[in-house]
Amino acid sequence: MSVAVQSQTSTWNIDAAHSVAEFKVRHMMISNVKGRFAVRQGLLILDDADPTKSRVEVSLDAASVNTHEPQRDAHLKSAEFFEVDKFPALSFRSTRVARAGDGELAVTGDLTIHGVTRSVVFNVEGPSAPTKDPWGNVRVGVAATAKVNRKDFGLGWNAALETGGFVVGDEVAISLEAEFIKA
Repeated sequence: MSVAVQSQTSTWNIDAAHSVAEFKVRHMMISNVKGRFAVRQGLLILDDADPTKSRVEVSLDAASVNTHEPQRDAHLKSAEFFEVDKFPALSFRSTRVARAGDGELAVTGDLTIHGVTRSVVFNVEGPSAPTKDPWGNVRVGVAATAKVNRKDFGLGWNAALETGGFVVGDEVAISLEAEFIKA
């Protein structure tokens, strides 16, 4: 006789105040520029028995891009990069979750930037064990990383350097640190 294992899912809402989305890109072939976006909203449907049956959605506010340099931020918001008036959000929606090691997952999904959607795999640590905060909320955390080519998303602006190479690198490292509160 076999016993069927029932999956139990739980719903979690992202805590934008305790979550951050960051990026890093090569500048002038000599250093990296880092920036961040404000997390707009997010949802995690967590299958407690089998995390590979879980799913996640996250949305970022494109106009919140912040590299701590106002002139560069204005350029990033312009039509040469994120074109925030036309494309106000960056988003990710998972399509597949696979185990990638102890406490690690490979989360494949549709990443949309500048109105272009591409399949991307995020390497995810977590989710952490549920923890109750001092106000009675139950929380879990995840850390996710991926690398993308910005040109795949229509972010092609660049300028050649006199010494060779370009002002902006093509590869962008993305990281997300997120806390979710049980609904």
